[in-house]
Amino acid sequence: MDTTLRGVGVSHGVAIGEVRHMGTAVLEPPAKQIPAEDAEREQGRARQAVEAVAADLTARGNLAGGEAQAVLEAQAMMAQDPELQADVERRIAVGSSAERAVYDAFASYRELLANAGEYLAGRVADLDDVRNRVVARLLGVPMPGVPDSDEPYVLVARDLAPADTALLDPTLVLGFVTEEGGPTSHSAILARALGVPAVVALPGAGELAEGTLIAVDGSSGEIFLNPSDEKKAELEAAAAGRRAALAASTGPGATADGHKVPLLANIGGPADVAAAVEAGAEGVGLFRTEFLFLDDSKNAPSEEKQVTAYRQVLEAFPEGRVVVRVLDAGADKPLDFLTPADEPNPALGVRGLRTLLDHPAVLRTQLTALAKAAEGLPVHLEVMAPMVADRADAKAFADACREAGLRAKFGAMVEIPSAALRARSVLQEVEFLSLGTNDLAQYTFAADRQVGAVSRLQDPWQPALLDLVALSAEAAKAEGKSCGVCGEAASDPLLACVLTGLGVTSLSMGAASLPYVRASLAKFTLAQCERAAAAARAADSAEDARNAAQAVLSGE
Repeated sequence: MDTTLRGVGVSHGVAIGEVRHMGTAVLEPPAKQIPAEDAEREQGRARQAVEAVAADLTARGNLAGGEAQAVLEAQAMMAQDPELQADVERRIAVGSSAERAVYDAFASYRELLANAGEYLAGRVADLDDVRNRVVARLLGVPMPGVPDSDEPYVLVARDLAPADTALLDPTLVLGFVTEEGGPTSHSAILARALGVPAVVALPGAGELAEGTLIAVDGSSGEIFLNPSDEKKAELEAAAAGRRAALAASTGPGATADGHKVPLLANIGGPADVAAAVEAGAEGVGLFRTEFLFLDDSKNAPSEEKQVTAYRQVLEAFPEGRVVVRVLDAGADKPLDFLTPADEPNPALGVRGLRTLLDHPAVLRTQLTALAKAAEGLPVHLEVMAPMVADRADAKAFADACREAGLRAKFGAMVEIPSAALRARSVLQEVEFLSLGTNDLAQYTFAADRQVGAVSRLQDPWQPALLDLVALSAEAAKAEGKSCGVCGEAASDPLLACVLTGLGVTSLSMGAASLPYVRASLAKFTLAQCERAAAAARAADSAEDARNAAQAVLSGE
C-alpha cells in the first residue's frame, strides 16, 4: 500500500522523482571579540558583502523577469535596509566581527518581526535568505541553495527563498515540496508562473530521506512515498489526460452551455506579457505596477518612465481588457518615500489606497501616465484601487481619476471584508469590483498569508470566504456591473467553476493556470457550477467545501 502524506497543493501537475534536499543553511559564526583598530575594516567588509548580495539578487531578478523580478528587487532592498546596516555597524563598533554582527543584527530584526505579529512576519524566510547569503560571503563558503545534480529530482526544503525559486530549471527540478509556506506565498506564486508542480505546508517534509522516490500531486497536495508501479501508472495516466484536455481547450473562457467567463492574466510587468498572450489570455485582470517603484525605494518613477512601461502592456492586448492596479505600497512593499518606518502593524495601517491618498501627487502622476499610455489605442483600460474599505475610499479614488483626465473605467479591489459587506454602497462610486482573495482571506481570518502554521485559514475554499465572494457578486449583479476575481483562488480549476457559480463575471490568474481553468470550465454547465457553489457554501470547512463541489460536478 502506498504511503501518502498531504500538504497544500499550490501548482498543478504531477512530478515523480527522487528527493534532493536544499543545501545546508549557513552555520552560526563564532562569537569573538575583535580589536578596536579592526572595526573600520570589518564595517567595510560588511558593507561590501551586503552590496554584493543586493547586486546578485537584482541580477537574478533581471534574469527571471516578471513577478520574480519584483520579488527579488524587494529582497535586495531588504538587504540594504539602512536600519539593519546601522545595527550591524554598531555591533562591530563594540567588538563583533562582520559576520557575527550581520548574524546578530538580522536575528534581532527577525525576532522583532516574528513576535510583533506584523504583516512583514510573512517575509521571515526572505530575511533569513538574505542573512545566509551575506554571512556566506563573509565566511567565504558556498551559498546555500539548490543542489547540483545531473539527474532530474524533486526538491525538498523547509522553505524556498524567492532567489532560489525564481531561477529553478524545470528540466532538472521536476517539482518541489516545502514544510513551510502557504498557497499565496512568494514561492507558491512563482512555482505557478514556472509551471512546476509544488506542495507546501507539508509537516515533516525535512524528514524525507535523500534519494527517496516520491510522487508529488500539485493539484491535490498529496505526496506518495515509494509509489508502486500501479500508483505511478495511475498518476501518469491522470497527468496525460490533463495534458490532452489542455491541448483540446482553446478560445475564450466559457462553460459547456456557452456562458462566457473571460479568462485574464495576472502580470507583474511587460516581461510577463508574452506568456499571457501565448496562454490565450483574453486580457489582463491584474496589472501590478509595483515593479516600477521597486527600482528606487527613495524616489517615485517619472511620468515618462511609467508611460513607456504601461504602453508596452496595453499594446499587447489590442481591443482587449487591461485592468491596472495603482501602486499598492506599504505592509510587505515598503517604499522609503511613501511608507512610514515605525508603524506597529503595517498590514492594518497606511497601505494601498490610504498611502496614495496621503501622497496625492504620486497618485496623480500614475493616473496621468496611464491616461497618456492609452492615448490612441483601442484597448479597454480599467483602473482599480487596492485596499478600498468603504464608499468614501471609492469616491476619493474615482474623483482622483476624473481630475487626472483618465478615460477609463474606475474600480475597487475587494480585499477588506467591509468592502464585500457593503459592496452595493461601494458600487455607487465605481464601475466594477475585483476580488483580491489572498488579502481578503488574510483579513477575514486574521491569518498572515505567508505563515504556514495558519495555511488552512488561507485556503480559498473556506466557506466564509466564499460567502464574501457571493455577497460581492450579488451586489454587482444588482447594480448591473461586473465583479471579477484576480486573487490566486482563480487559478484552481475546480474552484474556478464554483466562483463562476457564485456569479463572478471574470477570472484572472498566472498565465500557466489559464489552460487548466479553461478546460475545467468547458466541462460543466452554468447550472452545474451554481449547484457546486451552493454545496460548497453549505459546508463547514474548506476540505468539506471542496469535496462537496467535487461530488456535485462528478455526478456523485
